[in-house]
Amino acid sequence: MAVKIRLARRGRKKLARYDVVVADSRSPRDGRFIEKSEPMIP
Repeated sequence: MAVKIRLARRGRKKLARYDVVVADSRSPRDGRFIEKSEPMIP
């Protein structure tokens, strides 16, 4: 199983928040994840 470190988008339109997640490379951006880290607010 290949994994990637990605940003999963949360929030609403024009007020995005991103979570740093470790997910399977075949799963969608906001889909299932293996582990979740602290949120990143740009």
